[in-house]
Amino acid sequence: MTAVIDELLHVVQLEQIEDNIFRGESRDIGTPRVFGGQVLAQSLLAATRTVDSIRKPHSMHAYFLRAGDVSAPIVYEVDRSREGRSFTTRRVVAIQHGRPIFTMASSFQVPEEGMEHQMPAPDVPDPDSLGPTSPLSAEILAEIPVKLRRWFLQAGPFEFRSVQAFNPLNPGVHEPARQVWFRCRGKLPDDMDLHQVLLAYASDFQLVGTASLPHDVSFLSGKLMLASLDHAMWFHRPCRVDDWLLYACDSPSASGGRGLARGSIYNRDGVLVASTAQEGVMRKLQ
Repeated sequence: MTAVIDELLHVVQLEQIEDNIFRGESRDIGTPRVFGGQVLAQSLLAATRTVDSIRKPHSMHAYFLRAGDVSAPIVYEVDRSREGRSFTTRRVVAIQHGRPIFTMASSFQVPEEGMEHQMPAPDVPDPDSLGPTSPLSAEILAEIPVKLRRWFLQAGPFEFRSVQAFNPLNPGVHEPARQVWFRCRGKLPDDMDLHQVLLAYASDFQLVGTASLPHDVSFLSGKLMLASLDHAMWFHRPCRVDDWLLYACDSPSASGGRGLARGSIYNRDGVLVASTAQEGVMRKLQ
């Protein structure tokens, strides 16, 4: 796993090519397009590189405009929109082949004390009691479209342990909610900015697919078009992504060829560290 972790850390090390302009490389995870979480992470890192170290990100709101080309670098242009006493705002545009593929606005805040409350974490089994999620069998892999098969054959930098069992080729009808434990497979540096960037990376896993759970269809069957349109994230408290985190996702609505999903990310102590929301195109294919 060392090589996989090193590759992940390399992806979130941007090259500065001009004031407010950065260039990032892509990590091939086996999909035909750039993974959305990668662009989320790199755009947040680009914005962070233009803000003083005292201020920390508390929110980001992004739109996916075009599919990214995994074989080409991505250029990130940062606009320093606002420098406030407590809050700082940045806008980032990700560009490939001369066209924007992604836009993001993020806000940073000087840390301060204030009133606190949170929704409690769901009562789910501990990740150690679940054991590693079993890889797909050779029989199931043989039925998955070839262009998606490579995604399952690659060992990624994150480990997932799902609370609910799910067969992607026989999905059935389920409540639009699920919980998944996840963590980075290796020890990471003690850099909280890095952990927030990687949390943004991992937040794109599992989320919008929750909207398909009530509809007896999976994108692995080749009968569902599922593509992210936007992604919002709020950072509440610091966390480490190399320790177990619980991603509790639900989908309050699907309509108009779109599905909406929300996520709450808790640490093992039940502390809410981040919240997410994502809408995606969701169409059944003939």
